[in-house]
Parts: sequence; structure tokens; C-alpha cells
Amino acid sequence: MAQDIETKGTITSQGVDEKADSDGYNNSDVELSANTQVETDLNVTENDLAEAKGLADRLTLEEIRPMMERVLIIHENDPNFPFSIIQRIKAFLGNADIFENPEKHAVLVEEMKLEAALITVNSPYAEVRAVVDNHDDVNIPCGTIRAWIIGLGFSVLLAFINQLFSIRQPTITVQANVAQLLAFPIGKAFERLLPDAGITLWGTRHSLNPGPFSRKEHMLITIMANVSWNYPYTNNIIWVQYLPAYFNQSYAGQFSYQILIALSTNYIGYGMAGIIRRFLVYPSYCVWPSSLVTIALNAAFHNDKNAPVESPFGKIFTISRIRFFGLTFVAMFVYFWFPNYIFTALSVFSWLTWISPNNVNLSAITGFYNGLGVNPWPTWDWNTLLFDQTDPLMIPFFSTLNKFVGAAMACCVIAALWYTNTYNTGYLPINSNRVFDNTGALYNVSNAVDDRGLFDAAKYEAYSFPFLSAGSVNIYLFFFAIYSSIISYAYLYHRHEIKMGFVNLVNSFRKNKRGSVNEYQDVHTRLMSKYSEVPEWWYTIILAVAIALGCVGIAHWETYTSPGVVFYGLALCALFVIPIGIVKAITGIEVTLNVLAEFIGGSFVAGNALAMNYFKSFGYVTCAHALLFSQDLKLAHYVKIPPRQTFAAQMMGTLVSTFVSVGVLNFQINKIPNVCTVNAPNRFTCPGINTFFTASVLWGTVGPIKVFGRGGMYTWLLAGFPIGFVVPILVYYMNKRFKKTWMRQIHPVAIFYGSLSLAPYNLSYIWPAVPIAWFSWVYLKQRYLGFWSKYNFVLSASFSSAIAVSAIIIFFSLQWTEIELKWWGNSVTSQGCEQSACTLYELGEGEYFGPRIGEFH
Repeated sequence: MAQDIETKGTITSQGVDEKADSDGYNNSDVELSANTQVETDLNVTENDLAEAKGLADRLTLEEIRPMMERVLIIHENDPNFPFSIIQRIKAFLGNADIFENPEKHAVLVEEMKLEAALITVNSPYAEVRAVVDNHDDVNIPCGTIRAWIIGLGFSVLLAFINQLFSIRQPTITVQANVAQLLAFPIGKAFERLLPDAGITLWGTRHSLNPGPFSRKEHMLITIMANVSWNYPYTNNIIWVQYLPAYFNQSYAGQFSYQILIALSTNYIGYGMAGIIRRFLVYPSYCVWPSSLVTIALNAAFHNDKNAPVESPFGKIFTISRIRFFGLTFVAMFVYFWFPNYIFTALSVFSWLTWISPNNVNLSAITGFYNGLGVNPWPTWDWNTLLFDQTDPLMIPFFSTLNKFVGAAMACCVIAALWYTNTYNTGYLPINSNRVFDNTGALYNVSNAVDDRGLFDAAKYEAYSFPFLSAGSVNIYLFFFAIYSSIISYAYLYHRHEIKMGFVNLVNSFRKNKRGSVNEYQDVHTRLMSKYSEVPEWWYTIILAVAIALGCVGIAHWETYTSPGVVFYGLALCALFVIPIGIVKAITGIEVTLNVLAEFIGGSFVAGNALAMNYFKSFGYVTCAHALLFSQDLKLAHYVKIPPRQTFAAQMMGTLVSTFVSVGVLNFQINKIPNVCTVNAPNRFTCPGINTFFTASVLWGTVGPIKVFGRGGMYTWLLAGFPIGFVVPILVYYMNKRFKKTWMRQIHPVAIFYGSLSLAPYNLSYIWPAVPIAWFSWVYLKQRYLGFWSKYNFVLSASFSSAIAVSAIIIFFSLQWTEIELKWWGNSVTSQGCEQSACTLYELGEGEYFGPRIGEFH
């Protein structure tokens, strides 16, 4: 191999007996060098391997044995960890003769030394090594005055824009990647223009210009933006409480009430994130794939290294990361104008339905808008592939593939339900996420509630049972399955890691507790040990104060519920946050608790939509916030930002953005005439709030007991709970029994997640990511590791950033002023059944389908 090119070894093994022993490893003589084999199996670049060799030569057999035992415990079922290395570790630990006569097993011993050294000096994962520096300089500026000014400025700006336009149709959202992109030129301008003037506090000098704008400053700004861009979920509750068209509760317009519940839900999530960081942040197996893209963009701006790499194009690439980012950013920025505005058929490339737009069967199976999306290539729009934050360049291939398998399975289930007219689904659109009445019209919740929004049995009996489409039936089945599956999966696959987290959590409260074998010892944790940690009691106080704020907000005003809903919601979150967090940290997919919170909350407080909304907020939203904050803590962990500076940045960013969002909410309520009506100016018609109100009344007032309980039409969907619980057990023991490499890539939770990704989305959003993910994570990563490591995550960051900036410009320059480009390429996607969803069966005038309510209750 050339010495100046960072690439992966291509020498193949020679003289290896094909018959492995029971542990999957042949102990016979091996002619292949250990270095090349480990380089091949671990996808290690020469630079990383060279760094590990120095330590490997100093390790003894007695030192590496406990290290390998630890690796086996944590990574045996890890789909991101090479299976061949697991096999050799088992062979190493299972052969007593190795420790008695190591000279007879020199090759295996050297491989284990290299593996132990690699994990000690770097991450065991190639994707982490690709973007995360395994060195640190404690003198790099981080929490500087300019970082705080820029970070809080973006906190205000993002909170203002996203809250203001959250009620507009269409909405516009500016996320943290835009702030990260803009922060660099602003930071460099501060570096160039501000004087080196400042003050000294407690022995530390704080200057307006401490030197070059650093990567740590940049990331601290990004973290503040990341906790600020999403407006408080409780603002949705305020809307449906306050507006006359909904619950008409005037007290909801009081700022004190709004800010109490908003601060409560936000800071409960933050307090929980701090407490569970030993489960989701410190462990090396918690990769957090989305964080790698953020770090890659950060590294592109601040890393001057530019080693040449071998490319798949037959020549050496010498282009720097920042130049590669700039070129691909410009290319995607220009290209995105075509699928998003000029030629939208490129985005919705449902070419099969163009053949016969009114063909019900063709549209149902292949349709992009109103069908299952079965299409060989349904889009040329990169933004479509980013659906559900599953960028194929960011998410591991096994996760993308499992999700596709689940979605394909769901398509079969939905088609079977629809074509057999099971539960009258043939009278409804095949893949809708809406709720219907027995005439096929959208369910009008006002026909089932009284003036206060509480359940009215007489009106409900006279109206209709709520009917679900085939797509929604499928979603609820697999939602129930995924909730139980994540419990059994977490126990079977991650019980050792969870136990280790609890041990370390308990130890953290003890004074003078010495480190044990369970302490996290990866390179990034060792580097972070130089900084003062945030005490556990800081997070505990934040959690306690946030809970108190929520209780006061609910108890002091007439919310038709009690503070107990806060604790019920927290219990739900506490049960699931660690299993869900582990799955997200490994696979990049997040299982949300919204349906379970609606199901349990609606059952506990049947007939009370507002109480259900609060249960949902404190059960589902606080859990989602905990994972969001945990992801930011991992970002800081990777980039070596001092923990207490991260704590301050998250606290202040959340505080500022919450006050700004609630302030804008008050402006919208009081200053925008006819807001949330068809007569609202600038299209502030609140489509999301209408959906939120419908869901809250349907599941909080009508209630899940009437839909899924005894005598309900959809009771059988509860079978999803035992099915989901059993499937991970079957997969786990099949993997133990057959020990196939491909079986380690089966992730039952990811498969279920793919199954519930439909309605209204479909296979057209999921399938295109599969070949792209394979090309990146399998082909390029295995054959051109240096090229993949250098450019893969930078490309992901550049495409996402370009789309965000391009979309904002298109929105304000053209869509805001309703300037349309009318031609065939923009109208062909909305014809026939793609414009208005077709059904398998139709009703005559005055007809209805299904039995009356009395037949169920």
C-alpha cells in the first residue's frame, strides 16, 4: 500500500482453513498478517492502525484478557461491530491454551492486542473515527463572550421564526443546521473585527476576541441553536384551550400560565437527560449517528488537514473537506430549485400513475400522495430521502434496510386489509392517517362532545363510530407492537449496559467512590475527565423545579385535571426513555411515545381531552426532549466541550427560546385578526393546531376504550402488544442458535418502526434510501474507507444545509407571495386519484357503511 494514501487494505488471506471451530475461528496456522486482517475487518485506515500499533506492542496478555471480556459483553449483539472480530474474541477467550502457550497462537494474540489498542486510543466504530478527533487541547477557547452572543442571538431568532410561522399553511421551519452554517462566517467576522479587550473574573480572562474562532465555540453555538429551534409543545395546548372555535378557555391567554407549563415540559426533559447520561452519552456504543453529520460540518470548517485519499473514480482525491462542502452545497442549492419549485414532478415522480390517473388499483399500489408508493424509483428529490430524519448517508445501512423491510411488510398488510374490505376499509382511502365517520367523511368531533369539549354520550350515539383507514389500522397494530418489543429487546440485547449504567449512577452519588471495572474507559471519556463534571444534584434540582412548575400550572388554573397527570406522564417516560434512547443512539431511529401516551392517557382520563393532552405532554414530549438534550450532550462529549459550559448553554438557550416562543404566541393570539380561521391574514390558518385539536378530542374525549376496548371494533389490534414482545425473543435465540452474520443485522425494533412509517407516508419515501445507503455504508466504506471517512458525512451535511437554505429563499421570495409556475411538470403529480384519494367502494346518496354504535357498546 502506498504510504501517503489513506485507504483500506486489500490483501486477501492465504492458507486459511475454511473449517472454523465451534467459536467461528480456526486456530490452525494462518499466513495472513494480523495487521492486514484487522485492518480489513475493522475498516481501519492506515493512520488509525499506525496509532494503535504503538500501544499494542506494550500490552501484555494479562492486560488484554479483561479488555476483551468487556468488549464481548458490550458488543456481542452490536450490529455496528464487526462479527468476525466477535468470533475471534470468543476464540481467544475460550481457548485456555492461548494463555498457557501464547507463542503457539501468536497471530491471534497480536490481533487481540491490536483490537485492544485500537479501542483504547480511538473508537471501535469507523464512522466515529471518520469525524471525531481522538485528541483534545484544553486551551482551545469555548465558552467565550462572542460564542454566547452569537449562540443566544440564534436562540432568539430561531425561536421567533419557527413559532411565528408554525401556524401558517405551509409552515416554515429553520433548524439548527442553518444556524451552524451561518455561525462560522459570523464568528470569523467577530474574530476579525472585535478588539482583544475584556475582563478578568475569578482568575480567568474573558476577552471579546480571544483569538481564532474555534471549533468548540462553533459547536457550543450549534448546541444553543439546537435546543432553541423547536417551539414548546405546550403551545399547542394553549391554542386549543384559548380559541373560541375550540375549548374557549380565556385564562389560557395569561402569560404566567403559558410560561409555567412551557418551562416545565422543557426542563423536565433536560433534567432527565442529565440523569440518564451514563446510559446514553458516556458509553461508546451509543454512537448517535445524527451527531456525526453535525461534527463533520464543524470539522470541515475548522480542520486544516487534507490527506490525499484513493477514490472510486480511479484517481487520488486531494480536495479539502471545506472545498468539497462548498462545491456540493452550491450544486444541491441550485438543483433543489427544480424538484421544489420549477419541476415538482421530480420530487413526486409517481410516473406509473401518470399512465392512468383515474385507475383506482394502480393509484392505490403505486401512488405517491394517496397510495402505497410501490415504485422502482419514485423521486429525484434528496429532501424526500430525509423523511423522518433518516438520511441514508447518516444512518447505518442495517437500520435503513430493516426499516425498508418493515415498510414493505406493512404494505402487504394494508393491501390485504383494503382489498378484503376488513372493517370497511374499502370505503376509505387506502393510506390515510385521518379518522372517518360511517359516510366516509372526515370525523367531526363536535358531533360527539358538549360545549366544554367533554364527551356527550347521546350525541355520540346519534353520530358515528370513528373508522380508521387500512393504513391507520396497520399503524396502530405496529405501534402497539413496537412499544412492547422495545422492552424485551432492551433486556435481551442491552441488559448488561443498562445494569452498568445503574451501577455508575448509584456510584455517582457516593463520596470518594473509586472507579471500578464498570467505569467507562473509552478515549473520549478519558479526555473529558480533564474537565469538571456536572454534579448529579444539579440535574436533580432542575428536574424537581420543573415538576413543581408543571404542578403549579395545572393546579392553579381550571385545567379539568390534577397534578397527578405530571407524575403519571413521568412514569411512562421513565420506563421507556433508556430503551428508546439506546435504540436511537445505535440505529438513528426514534420511537415516539405519542400513540402510547394517547392510548393510556385517554383511558385514564376518558372523556377529558385536556387532561389527555397534559398526560401526552409529560409522558411523550418530555421523553422526546430528554433524547434531544442527550444527543446534544453526546455532541459536546465528542467535541470535548467542558460539561459545565454545555450545561450553561443548554439551560440558557432553552430559557431564552421558551420566553421568546411564548411571547410570540401571545402576539399571535392577541394581535393577528381572525387567527386560525379561513379569514386569517397571510394564511395563518393553523393547520397543525386543527389536527392537534381533532386528535385530542378523538382520543381524549371519545377515548381509546370505545375504539380498542372490549366490544370495540379494533380490539384485535391489541394483539400487537404480545406480538411485539415475542418477536425480539425469537430473533435473539435464532441468532444464538444459527450464528449467521446476516442475522446480527436483523433489528426487530427497526423493522416495526418501518412498518409504522406509513399513513400518510409510504414506500416511496423509504425505498430510495436503500441503494444509496448500500453504496455509501457497504461499497464505499469497505473498498475506499479513506474516501468515505473524509467525505461521506460532509456530503450529508452539505446537502441538508443547502436544502434548508434553498427552501427558505424559495419560500420567502416566491411561495410567500404565491407566485406559481404553472406547467405540466408541476400539475401532472395531482391528477385523478393522486389529487383526490379514491376508494375501493363508493356509497350512494344517504347510505352509510358499518354497524351502528349500539352494536359495539
